[in-house]
Amino acid sequence: MVVGATGQIGRVAVGALARDGWEVTAVSRGGGRDDDWPDEVRTLSADRGDDTALAAAIGDGCDALVDVVAYGPEHARQLLALADRVGSAVVVSSVSVYEDDEGRNFDTQEEPGGFPAYPLPLPESQRTVRPADTSYSTRKAGLERELLAGGDRLPTTLLRAGAVHGPHCRTPRELYFVKRNLDGRPRRVLAYGGASRFHPASVHNIAELIRLAAARPGSRALNAVDPDAPTVVEIAAAIDAVMGVRTENVLVDGPAPSPRVGDTPWSVPVPVVCDMSAAERELDYRPVVRYAESLPRTVAWIEDRLAGGRDWREAYPKMAEAYGDLFDYAAEDAWLAGRQA
Repeated sequence: MVVGATGQIGRVAVGALARDGWEVTAVSRGGGRDDDWPDEVRTLSADRGDDTALAAAIGDGCDALVDVVAYGPEHARQLLALADRVGSAVVVSSVSVYEDDEGRNFDTQEEPGGFPAYPLPLPESQRTVRPADTSYSTRKAGLERELLAGGDRLPTTLLRAGAVHGPHCRTPRELYFVKRNLDGRPRRVLAYGGASRFHPASVHNIAELIRLAAARPGSRALNAVDPDAPTVVEIAAAIDAVMGVRTENVLVDGPAPSPRVGDTPWSVPVPVVCDMSAAERELDYRPVVRYAESLPRTVAWIEDRLAGGRDWREAYPKMAEAYGDLFDYAAEDAWLAGRQA
C-alpha cells in the first residue's frame, strides 16, 4: 500500500513497486491514478489524516506500507496503532532533521552565524533536532523518533530526502531558472559565488530506495539523495542546456545583496552534501538516474504549467508562499545598473 500515491514521489514509487511484482494499492485523497501505472494497480480514496479511513483502507492488512506524506509524531502513532496489520513500513522524512554539533540547523540559518556546519559528507549518525511542534524539521524529527522507538512492533525504514525534484512537484526549485529563461533574462545574479550545494534527490532514486527497502524490512534511517550534488552554477548551466539558451552569470561573494536579488532556492552559505554509503551497504542501492539526466522531463513539466503566460504564483502557490517574490526583475536590474556604474 502506498499512501500519498498521486503526489510527486508516490506516483513513481507505485510504478516501481508494481513493476517489481508487488500487488499495489494506491491510496490518495482523490483516489486517482497515473497514466504510467500498470493496469493491475488498485486505487482507493482515503485521507491519511483520518484514522478510521486509513484503517479501513488497510483492511485485513498489507505486507508493506509506504507513506510519503507522514509529517509529525501523530502520524507515527497512527501507523504504530496499525502495526498488527502491517508487515513493515517505508516512510519519507527529510535531511532537514539534521543539526550540527553546536545545535545549529535549518531552523537557525536565518540567525547571524546560525547556519549549520555539517560534516561532509553528512552521515545518518549525525545528531538530529529535538522533536517539537514548532517547525517542519522538528515535526519530522518527532515522526522519526517515535517510529524508530516502535521498531520492534513495526520495522520502519526512514528515508531522509534532500531537495526533491521531478515532475508534479508543488515547489520546484528548477522554476527559478526555467522562468528566467522563458522571460529572456540574459544575466543572473548568484550569491555565494554560485558555489552553493544543497543535495538534490530525484523522485526516481527515492522510488528505487523505497522498492529496495520494501523488500528488505528493517528499523533504520537512511539518506535519500542523488549521486551528484551540483553547485548552483552547474544546475543553472544544466537547465540552460535543456532549454537551448546561454546566460551570463554574475557571481557575488557572500550572501545575496538583497532578499530579491541573487538568492536562489539552492543558495546556502555552506554545503549540504549527504553520504549514501549506508543505503549502498544495507540495501545494495545503486542510483537509477543522475541530476542532469532527469532534467528534461522536469523542465517540460514546468514549461507546460506556465504555458499561455500563466502567472507562476497561480501555477505554484506553495512556491510563492515558501520563497516570496523570486522574480523581482526591477530590483535586479537596479542592482546590476549600480554595479555597472
